[in-house]
Amino acid sequence: MPVPGFVYGGCVTDICMQDAITLAGLLRRQDVSAREVVSAHITRIEAFDPAINAIVTRTFEAAMGRAADADQAAARGNLLGLLHGLPVAHKDLAETAGVRTTYGSPLFATNVPQRDALVVQRMAGAGAISLGKTNVPEFGAGSHTVNPVFGATHNPYDLSRSAGGSSGGAAAALAARFIALADGGDLGGSLRNPASFCNVVGLRPSPGRVPNWPLADVADQLSVTGPMGRTVADTALLLAVLAGPDPRVPLALDQPPPAIDDPAQIGALLDRDLSGLRIAWSPDLGLPVDPDVLQVLAPARQVLAGLGGSITDAAPDLSGADELFRTFRAFAFATFRRDFLTQAPDLIGPNVTWNIQRGLELATADLSRATVLRAELAERVTDFYADVDVLACPVSQVPPFDVTLDWVHEINGQPLQTYLDWMASAYLISATGLPAISVPAGFTPGGLPVGLQLVGRRRGDWDLLAVAHAFESATGHAATVPQSAPPLAAADQG
Repeated sequence: MPVPGFVYGGCVTDICMQDAITLAGLLRRQDVSAREVVSAHITRIEAFDPAINAIVTRTFEAAMGRAADADQAAARGNLLGLLHGLPVAHKDLAETAGVRTTYGSPLFATNVPQRDALVVQRMAGAGAISLGKTNVPEFGAGSHTVNPVFGATHNPYDLSRSAGGSSGGAAAALAARFIALADGGDLGGSLRNPASFCNVVGLRPSPGRVPNWPLADVADQLSVTGPMGRTVADTALLLAVLAGPDPRVPLALDQPPPAIDDPAQIGALLDRDLSGLRIAWSPDLGLPVDPDVLQVLAPARQVLAGLGGSITDAAPDLSGADELFRTFRAFAFATFRRDFLTQAPDLIGPNVTWNIQRGLELATADLSRATVLRAELAERVTDFYADVDVLACPVSQVPPFDVTLDWVHEINGQPLQTYLDWMASAYLISATGLPAISVPAGFTPGGLPVGLQLVGRRRGDWDLLAVAHAFESATGHAATVPQSAPPLAAADQG
């Protein structure tokens, strides 16, 4: 099916191939209308998403209505915000007023919330136009997007492979050029892992940078909400919209987002002199890593060394991070999901069941120990970053795996005991409380994407984005569109 294009620079250009910053500029100059943009993305979704299964609840009619409103506002000279007219989709864990929100669970297959999550409010308030909801694992449990309501999301670079998770639908939709931006959440890697698997960018912000509302655990520092995009600049644009304090969220950071009124200004925030930058490099964080991942990431060390600073082989002491992460994760599942296990055990999947059961086994001593471990880890991380600005390491220990697998059971011949083990390179970083980003780093010999994880200083989100932007500019991997499914590899005509 042909994908709508528009005349720009003397040739017909596919609207859907434009990154969010470029598309925002075209919309602001009225070189293209919001209705044209939204219609083009809807056409692409209808043509190609049946094979990918990324956007599982669709709000196309409402989106076209909002696009018409955006065009009328633009005609009056009143742009709606930084995201004016940009097509987005929301993770199916985020509440959306009047739109089905299932959490990937049969228990909520027909659930329609009456309110919007804060991230949905902020994106809409900035002029974004939602095309629907993106697929997730059941209750967001795990980094493989499959659930009994909608099934599995397939990787656009190889439809036989996983798109990662839990923001797998969002990452796949971005990679397939179905949307320009997406929100996601990250407990143990759910923004970073799918970004790595799908050759897009996912930022785990500092806790409190993007307030989580509605509230669950007001003291939660592990679960964060954040932005995803096809480029670092796009991701930074969405962060500028999502960040900022909210009086309803006790741990929200007071620092406001950068004061910008045009998406084109993002470049000035990211283009920095990185001379003197101190980078620590760890190829594996002491964990088993697939040889293909190691092979792809090896050249990244030289690229980072060429950004203008110094690079040394080092990693923080992450002792206790595994235990504290698993303890607080299990505690949260037991706190907020335990009733499902008694009321409808047949409608709860094995991963969620396992998490709840581990939580119910916890004693006060376990929580006390995890609290002490977290404090000790924070002290060691602070000491490590006295001599380091950024840590570079793998996002995921494996490349995208068979979409029919439940989880990765071994890495490089080493058996794994639980469905969490293969995600340790991401969740150990979650335990530190530091901002972290996945940026495209290349492809395996089989053409599967691999991301590089960059971990910044405490609350150093914007500094981290600048380093990621420099790496992205030096490598260009983000520009590689999916080729395994030929219809997705649309190119300019002209």
